[in-house]
Amino acid sequence: MAHKIGLVGLGRMGANMARRMKDCGHEVVVVHDLRKEVADELAAELACEAAPDLAAVTAAADVVFTVVTDDEAMRSIFADDALLKDAAGTVFVNCATISPAMHEEVAASCEAVGAKALEACMASSIPQARDGTLYLMVGGDEAVFRDLESLLKDLSKSLRYIGETGRAAQVKALVNMVMNINTAALAEGLGLGKALGLDLEVLCEVFSQTGANSRVLETDAGDMLVRDHDCYFSAAHAAKDSGIANALAVAAKVDVPLSKATEAQYRRLMDLGRGELDKSAVAELTFPGRLDDA
Repeated sequence: MAHKIGLVGLGRMGANMARRMKDCGHEVVVVHDLRKEVADELAAELACEAAPDLAAVTAAADVVFTVVTDDEAMRSIFADDALLKDAAGTVFVNCATISPAMHEEVAASCEAVGAKALEACMASSIPQARDGTLYLMVGGDEAVFRDLESLLKDLSKSLRYIGETGRAAQVKALVNMVMNINTAALAEGLGLGKALGLDLEVLCEVFSQTGANSRVLETDAGDMLVRDHDCYFSAAHAAKDSGIANALAVAAKVDVPLSKATEAQYRRLMDLGRGELDKSAVAELTFPGRLDDA
C-alpha cells in the first residue's frame, strides 16, 4: 500500500530521512519544523507542502515521521490541537531518542483518538539517514510494523522489531549508554597518553589491535586528536541519553557508576557552553591544556 508521508522535525536526521524516502519513490507530501525557513527550503527541494502547523501535517499525510529533541518536545507535538487533531487512521513513526515512558504516553494518546504509534529508534548518524543505512529498532503493535516494514527497510540496512511499546526505547537507551561510556573512556585513554608523551597515532593503532578496540575508536579517535568536533551527535544529546539510561537504572535498582560519571562529563561540557559540539568533544576535558586555551 502506498502511503502519503509527512515529516515533523527537519534537523540533520529528519531532513535526510525525507530526502531518502523521496529518492526511493515514496510520496513525501508535507514537512514541518519550528524553523519556518528550514521547512520552506526542504519543501521546495522535495516539491511538497510546508505545513503551517502540526494539524496540517496530519491532515495531509497518513504516515507521519517525527524526529524531535526530547520528552518535552515530544509531548508538545502530540497535544490535542497539534498532531492528534482529526488523527484517526494516522500512523505516527516516532524516531527521537526519548524515554520509554514518553513513547508509552504518546502511544496511549494516539490510541485514544484512533491513531497508531510506532517507535523507530535510530542507532546511526547523518550519512546513514541520507543513504538509507540506518539501524532501526522498532517497538509497538507488530501488525502496524509489518504494514510499514517495506517503507522502513528503505531507510535502514538493519531493521529489528524489538517488541511492545517502550521496549525499543529501552534498548536504544542502553546502546547510547554504552556508546557514551566508550567515548568518555577513549577520551581519557588518549588524554593520558598525551600527558605521557606517547605517539597518539601509534597508541590508536595499538588500541585497534587489542582489547581497547571499539566502534568509537574508529569514529571518534581522529576527531579527538585534531579537535574536529563538527556535530554528528551532540554532547547535549549524549548527556540526555545517558540520563535516560540512568533513570532506567534507578527504577530497576541497578547501580551504574560508569554511566553516571559519563553523564556528568557531558553535563560539564554543557556547563562550559560546548553542548552543541560533537560527543567527541569530551576529549576537551581530558587532554592536558585544552581547557586553558578555550
